Amino acid sequence: MVKAKSSAQKKWRNLVLAIVAVLIIAAGAALILQYYKRPEPPLEKIVSGEKTAIALPAQPSIAVLPFVNMSDDPKQDYFSDGLTEDIITGLSKIPRLFVIARNSVFTYKGKPVKIRQVGRELGVQYVLEGSVRKAGNRVRITAQLVNAETGGHLWAESYDRDLKDIFALQDEITEMILTSLQVRLTEGEQARIWRKGTENRKAYEITLKALESYRLMTKDGNEHARQLYRQAAALDPQYPVPVVGMSYTHWTDVIYGWSKSPSRSIAQSVELAQTALALDESLADTHVLLGNIYLMKKQYDPAMQALEKAVALNPNGADVNALLGLMLRYLGRSEEAVERLEKAIRLNPIPPAQYLALLAYAYQALGRYEDAIELYKQVLKRSPNHLPAHIHLTAVYSASGRETEARHQAEELLRLDPTFSLEEFAEINPIKDEAQRERYIANLRKAGLK
Repeated sequence: MVKAKSSAQKKWRNLVLAIVAVLIIAAGAALILQYYKRPEPPLEKIVSGEKTAIALPAQPSIAVLPFVNMSDDPKQDYFSDGLTEDIITGLSKIPRLFVIARNSVFTYKGKPVKIRQVGRELGVQYVLEGSVRKAGNRVRITAQLVNAETGGHLWAESYDRDLKDIFALQDEITEMILTSLQVRLTEGEQARIWRKGTENRKAYEITLKALESYRLMTKDGNEHARQLYRQAAALDPQYPVPVVGMSYTHWTDVIYGWSKSPSRSIAQSVELAQTALALDESLADTHVLLGNIYLMKKQYDPAMQALEKAVALNPNGADVNALLGLMLRYLGRSEEAVERLEKAIRLNPIPPAQYLALLAYAYQALGRYEDAIELYKQVLKRSPNHLPAHIHLTAVYSASGRETEARHQAEELLRLDPTFSLEEFAEINPIKDEAQRERYIANLRKAGLK
């Protein structure tokens, strides 16, 4: 019985590792970017002086640096980080802006930065920076919007408000940015962007602490986050964010093999996601999660619908562009997948290794084997135990006739996962086209995997 249970848990974990190469953990997933008529510049970088710079997008582009916690207590970082992310999320919903992802901007946290350098490295024209001091029920925020090309200030402002006004304050900052960049919103965009939030200050703060705990990506941190999300939801049952958060904690239990019953955890995740949708259909994160789950179940049509809905709600989300790219690759639309993944990397120009693995996976499907191999090598240099990269590199070496390298990769794969089963992997592999899926498995088998 114990062996059977362990085997079932391993199967679920392998399933998720094989399918969900992007874990969406923040506020704000994303959909198809809507551009002006001018084409989006390619990924190639240009050289500016001694520094490498990324070409600017056609539309106004902005990076929101992590707001500095000016409180005496470093434990208040959760609040300044939460404010930063909320502003990024609001701006990301605007299709006529280009907004850099959270992961890239947070690499600058706690470091002295030069705005012009940030602009060059992230490929944006404008940078928002600021600070937060929270004391009791009051919050003091300073913010300034800087032209990264000239170093000139577009505006600077200080706010001293009651904490219960935090959502209105976020909206005010967002509106000042849009006014400065001369971006006008349609009526529908205004309805989406100005968040409802919660009037319960404690529920909001607990939700931010829950996200901080969730991002630890540990079993205890995940469980603690779930408890905090539950508390926040109890304080305000109409506040959808903690409900979505709880849903993600159950999903994460499955991803990391922490769940005693993966099928039950998935069911709980779906139930909570549906509850969140009933409260607010405009939360992109909820659609992202459902897209993940549908994809895992090989329910391709509802998975695509969920991801397209997420992108429509949040046009600048790097993670969802990456996830949508993965979905397109599974559907056999690999050229579109490459476009989507390159877009994700442009939005998140300091990308996690996983983005490179996904792009390599799309190259692999197009027969661009050398490009795929080079990217997989970069992934494994940064993350030597990246199991999916070892699996896919084994297959691409085999497909390109490099049998010695393929067998070496197969040995590395088995070193990392001695119980790897090609039969199980074939059963859970989500490539839609059966002939393509069989060729992929055949390449793994040719490398000596069983």
